[in-house]
Amino acid sequence: MLAPERNREHSIGDQLVTLNVGFVERLQKTQAQVTPQSVLGKAVQYLANNWSRLERYVEAGFLPIDNNAAERAIKPFVIGRKAWLFSDTPKGATASAQIYSLIETAKANGQEPYTWLRHVLERLPQAKSVEDYEALLPWSCSSEMPR
Repeated sequence: MLAPERNREHSIGDQLVTLNVGFVERLQKTQAQVTPQSVLGKAVQYLANNWSRLERYVEAGFLPIDNNAAERAIKPFVIGRKAWLFSDTPKGATASAQIYSLIETAKANGQEPYTWLRHVLERLPQAKSVEDYEALLPWSCSSEMPR
């Protein structure tokens, strides 16, 4: 068992070495023994094709194994999409995607979307330099902005 003070990256890296030692050999041996058209053969082939991705996931330690956070973030927009007539054209859909992106980026950076958008739209006309624009990005703004 790993000591609790070891961080996740180290423990996952250690697990990868253990996993990788015999598993790749076993995978190759099994791949040679099963027919590619069988259910097992398809599963083994899928694993072999995605092995480098599995290694990357395990090595990194901080990568999520799924995209559930992104799926949850877009769910309100997916539910309401049929009611929004302005998305009836490609330009409307592009505009929707842009505003949704701004809102979700603000949320991901601890901002309240309405407050942050109001803050940005009030200050955007006065922005003159790259630094002025960068100061308006959600990760640059204080999450304690006045409402």
